[in-house]
Order: sequence, then C-alpha cells, then structure tokens
Amino acid sequence: MNRREWLKRMGAAAAGAAGPAAAQAQQGGAKAALPLTEYQPKSMLHTAGTRVPRAKFPVIDFHTHITWGPMLEPGEKVVFNDTPEALLPVMDRRNLRTMIDVTGGVGQGLKESIARLQTAHPGRFIVFTEPWWSKAAEPGYAAFQAAEIERAHAAGAHGIKLLKTLGLYLRENVKTGKLVKVDDPRFDPMWETAGSLGMPIAIHTSDPEAFFLPVDRFNERYEELNAHPDWSFHGQDFPSNMELQEARLRVIARHPKTTFVCLHVADSENLEMVTGWMDKYPNMWVDIAARIGELGRQPRASRRFFERFQDRIVFGTDATPKGAEFPQQYFCDDLYEIYYRFLETEDEYFDYAPAPTPPQGRWRIYGVGLPDAILEKVYHKNAERALRL
Repeated sequence: MNRREWLKRMGAAAAGAAGPAAAQAQQGGAKAALPLTEYQPKSMLHTAGTRVPRAKFPVIDFHTHITWGPMLEPGEKVVFNDTPEALLPVMDRRNLRTMIDVTGGVGQGLKESIARLQTAHPGRFIVFTEPWWSKAAEPGYAAFQAAEIERAHAAGAHGIKLLKTLGLYLRENVKTGKLVKVDDPRFDPMWETAGSLGMPIAIHTSDPEAFFLPVDRFNERYEELNAHPDWSFHGQDFPSNMELQEARLRVIARHPKTTFVCLHVADSENLEMVTGWMDKYPNMWVDIAARIGELGRQPRASRRFFERFQDRIVFGTDATPKGAEFPQQYFCDDLYEIYYRFLETEDEYFDYAPAPTPPQGRWRIYGVGLPDAILEKVYHKNAERALRL
C-alpha cells in the first residue's frame, strides 16, 4: 500500500467514525456534475501582468469590419456596424492611427463606405472593395470583375478583400451547385488587375483545422463549435483544409506580381508549413488577425516566425464594432490592449480575449516580446509599404 492509498483509507475510517454526514462531506458531497459551460477556473500561477494601454508605435489595423458588404446577396447596399465618431475615441486612446475596413462592399455601397470613412476622415480609415459574388455565375464575369476592380480603384479603394466565401460558400449558381474552387480561372483577370494597380489582396482561405474534424470529445474547439455548429466544415461536400490551402498557393504562384496577404497567418496552427510557403512565394504576406490565441501558445516558434518574415507580417485584429458574443474580435479598448501585450511583452499565461471563458479553446498565451525594429514594421511600416501609402 502506498502513502496516498494509506491516507485515503485513514481519512475514510475517520469520517465513518464521525457519522454518515461527515462521511459524505469527506467524499465531496453529492453535488451534480458541473456543466462545462459554467467552468471558469482561475489560474493559481503568480506571473507578471504588464498593462500596455497604448502601442509603442502608431498602429495600422489591416483587418477590421466597420461595414459589411452584400456577400452572396444581390445588390450594393452596405451595413455600417458603427460610426467613425464612436470609433475614433478608442483609436486615439490605443494609438490606433488607421483602421482598414476590408469589407467595404461594391458599387454604390463601396462609394458610400469611402465617402463616410476614408474621405471624411483622411488617414484614419482606409477602405477595401470585394468581388461582386452575386454576379459570378453570369457570362462574361471574368472581364466584368477585372473592370470592376479598376472602377473601385478609381473610386478610392486601396485593396481587395476575399472572405472565405470563395472555396467554402460560393457555388456555381451562387448558392447552389458545386462549390467554386479558390483557383478557378475566372478570377485570374481580377488577380492580375489588382497586381497592376498595386492593390493587395486580403484573402481568407480555410479556417482552423479543428473546423474540418468531427465535433467530438477529441476536438479542442468543441465548445466553440458546439456553440456555433454552422462553423463546422466536417463532412458534406466541403474540401479539406489542405485542399483549400493548396488551391490558394496555386493562385499565388500564378500571379507573382500581385501581393496576397493571407489572413489569419494563413494556417496559424502549422507555422513550419507556412514558413515553407513564404520562403517559396515572396509575394505571400500574412496578417495576425484573430490568431494570437494560436501564436501565443507557441511563443518561441512565433518569435522565430516574426523574426524571419518581419517585412511581410501586418498587424490585424478582425475587429468588428458589433458582435460582443465573439470577444476575440469585438472592437473595444481591451481587445487592443491584449494584442499589444502579446507583441510587446514576455508576460506568461494570460487570456487571449477579454472574456471569462476562452472563446476559441481552453488555453492561455505567452507574449513574444518583439524588439522595436520588428515591432514598428508589424505595427505600421509593412502595411504602409503594402498599400503604397
């Protein structure tokens, strides 16, 4: 009998001598199992907690959603998630010089986004356009979309944003039929036009690897996917993560004069693989939006990644002024303070989102403590270069 077993038996005997109630208390009582949704453990680690209320250098947030375009719906209307007047005080407090509204819309909606944000507040907001998805099945779409990029650029759009619509939602008849592949040749004229105009492509392809796996007890994002079952791409006719990634790489290879900013670090769970891609394709960049939860749990590998590609990484958050149910991307003071803490300090084991329960997975993160020279590039210099500001 080992020491632990001996102590357990002695405790049980003592509790039995004191009566049934004491025995029940000794065994922890008869409480029902605690639901996982109510479990909010407090760390017992005593670690440094550095507040970084303002970024050390002015920041360009390359990836925000001040507006939403029509996506797969026909039409040109955009929805404003908030007003510039509501955003600017947070920006000023956090040394956030510029927000890039990547989902600026198309047609008249794009012009409205540019007028209310970029023109009304020069230097504080920059607007991107999007592909006109609702017309993708029409004859002559390839030439139309390339011409539309030229019109958007003339109107003031600085770049192009592709949601994961391409590859995971857009179908041959827009909403029905086979999924349209990321490397479909009908988009080649658009990629080429963007390159000729110096407009970077902010492209979101695929999602966390767990989103393509069964939503079961082995899935580290079980809580997230259980709360948002429509985020799962397991089964049906969805391609795998690697099929999507490889299709995007073929696009990047076919258009070497176009800058592709692969959002969410391209595949933040496999930095070794992304390193190989970026070594091979000099026109491939990444942003860090909504992925410090992944980067921060592999801080040494992340630090090496920042050092190696310090000229092709841009700051981004995926922030939206609406959507408090998604704290990892909800626009607020606390969101930016966590990003700055991750980049500027070597603090250990802190929350990656301002929420009582980690929203993407049950882990915490570590800061990478970037040196000033790299930090300034990530905060604004790289974005300035990509956008030719």
